[in-house]
Amino acid sequence: MADISVIVPHYNDLSGLDRCLAALSVQSVPRSRYEIVVADNMSPCGEAAVRAVVGDRARLVLAPEQGAGPARNAAVAVARGPVLAFTDADCVPDRGWLAAGLAGLELYDLAGGAVTLLFSGDAKSGAEAYEAVFAFNNRRYVEREGFSVTANLFCRRDVYVAAGPFHVGMSEDRDWCLRARSLGYRLGYAPAARVAHPAREDWGALLMKWRRLNAELYANTLMSPVGRLRWLLATAAMPLSILVHLPRIVVSPTLAGGIERARGAATLARLRLWRFGDGMLRLVGARV
Repeated sequence: MADISVIVPHYNDLSGLDRCLAALSVQSVPRSRYEIVVADNMSPCGEAAVRAVVGDRARLVLAPEQGAGPARNAAVAVARGPVLAFTDADCVPDRGWLAAGLAGLELYDLAGGAVTLLFSGDAKSGAEAYEAVFAFNNRRYVEREGFSVTANLFCRRDVYVAAGPFHVGMSEDRDWCLRARSLGYRLGYAPAARVAHPAREDWGALLMKWRRLNAELYANTLMSPVGRLRWLLATAAMPLSILVHLPRIVVSPTLAGGIERARGAATLARLRLWRFGDGMLRLVGARV
């Protein structure tokens, strides 16, 4: 029986899933040691199309409750391994990803790895330039904020059982890791456990991401007794944050030339102003 279960939630991204499974199928860890479980969130493309991509590379389970969290829970429910390795269907794990994650679990109870970005072409769009600077700093998330993104997270099954399933309607990766840590489990960073994640290519994709994140952040913030005040202060600071974070774009080694930096700066300003407006509207809506 496999001693590692790789958990992959999926929703209507067949090309991404195919690329992810191809990378997972050639890990440096012997194939007999791990299984791959794909949980499909009732993709519009249909079960047959998903099964055609999955083939014999993974087991497929259907997860009718919408959301990546419920999909992960459905996959874990049928998984056989005592170790769980979480990634996403649009990610491309390095060949040594599993081995490095297992090494991380020798030091910690749950381990988060590095997330790098994939870009669509040589010249970055505004959304790609923004994400190149600001997205997926999982080392900071792990070491300073106490959670790991579930695109690259390892834990033992007993830790998952103790912390409970992923919840919906909030930032489920942050929420789950904080629950696990509140029970005394140790979270650490495993830099050699690397996955690549596609950057959002345009404003529409970036905005879709932040609509979801802002809703999750708002739900998390309101769990505090002073949550509304904290949200108001953070939202009011959004316009000022443009000036505070602009130097990161100017000096970032991940951007090439003035055009990419200008695109990134414009997207930074546009997104932070959108978050200001959206944050204020959420406060108004909460009072109605």
